[in-house]
Amino acid sequence: MAAVPPPSEQSTRRILTELGAGRGLSRRSLIRGAGIGALALSSPAFLDACGTKGAKVSAGSCVSKDLSSTQKSIVFSNWIGYIDPAKGKGTSTLEKFQQQSGIKVDYRNGDVNDNEQFFAKVSPQLTDCKSTGRDVFVVTDYMAARMVNLGWIQKLDHANLPNVEANLIDSLKSPDWDPNRDYSVPWQSGMTGICYNSELTDPVTSFKDLLTRPDLKGKIELLTEMRDTMLFMLLLEGSDPNKFTDAEFSSAISSLQKYVDAGQVRRFSGNDYVDDMKSGDIVACEAWSGDVINLLGGGKFKWVPPDEGFAIWTDNMLVPNMAAHKTNVESMMNFYYDPVNAAQLAAWNYYFCPVKGAQQEIGQFDKSAVHSQFIFPSEKTLQNGHAFMTLDEKQEQSYQTQFNGVMGG
Repeated sequence: MAAVPPPSEQSTRRILTELGAGRGLSRRSLIRGAGIGALALSSPAFLDACGTKGAKVSAGSCVSKDLSSTQKSIVFSNWIGYIDPAKGKGTSTLEKFQQQSGIKVDYRNGDVNDNEQFFAKVSPQLTDCKSTGRDVFVVTDYMAARMVNLGWIQKLDHANLPNVEANLIDSLKSPDWDPNRDYSVPWQSGMTGICYNSELTDPVTSFKDLLTRPDLKGKIELLTEMRDTMLFMLLLEGSDPNKFTDAEFSSAISSLQKYVDAGQVRRFSGNDYVDDMKSGDIVACEAWSGDVINLLGGGKFKWVPPDEGFAIWTDNMLVPNMAAHKTNVESMMNFYYDPVNAAQLAAWNYYFCPVKGAQQEIGQFDKSAVHSQFIFPSEKTLQNGHAFMTLDEKQEQSYQTQFNGVMGG
């Protein structure tokens, strides 16, 4: 890719604000595959589990005892394909952190499969002020906001986070759900767009082509994440995904239903679209940017921002109530905001890097990454991003139920 001068911080901040950084975007799926039927997903019990009914913890009622001074350990739950693996002794960032700090990390790769599923996994413990067995986990903005609002997350000590204070990019410093970053530290950000297998199909460059080209019939997948998929459907309808009406959403749902009924969509999937792309069961899909590099390996698998634009999102590290090693976690957060360590991580996972100075350091790990639009997006790239409108609880339930009906049909 040709070298593109980085955008100014002021410009990047403006663009990401317009894109809605920290305002309801998500990248991950509601369910994986077809394990739960649409009827169950739209039931009152399920919808209550996704909301706040009876789950909120009042301030000061659930206090953790930090054992970091005597227990040098962390249990870290994350998405699959999100950290550089050890290729030999001392070759991964996680090993480097453990060696420098003396803190042992139990890294649970893929423990977070999607936001809603993980919410259901930890909500019984967090509602009852019990330990989840995890010291830190990573979820997307809208889910992080929900958990913070429920009182489930411990407040961070910024005195232990000097690198975060100094190096967090300005565009991510003050999301409206955590304006001072009291409870959250960004892990990575990324884009939602299209992946296609260049050996099995001609280039797929628009969402319209994905849903209408006869040669792709039955050979594509869409994401189970309502916000990601419906953002593109709203764009196809000529609606603004950052400001739309109930009628516009219903119209977009009807259009999606027509494509499903016509057999264009093989199925709705989560991260397992990677497996279907590898096997050749599908030739194109809606996909998350970094996955195409670090899970599919690039090459014949091409990721493109659709002609209609792309979605942008941020995943965040949170320390849940009753986690016993918050200070240890803060040491790890601070470690990953050193520009060299951030660069090493970004050179492997190819997601947007939230750390100032990492672009100047990444060449020592991957020279081709210095101007990668996957990691350090230019102003021109960011101008094609879109936000999904912030939803109230009533809208969330209504829109999710309509979307589940299409997936389950």
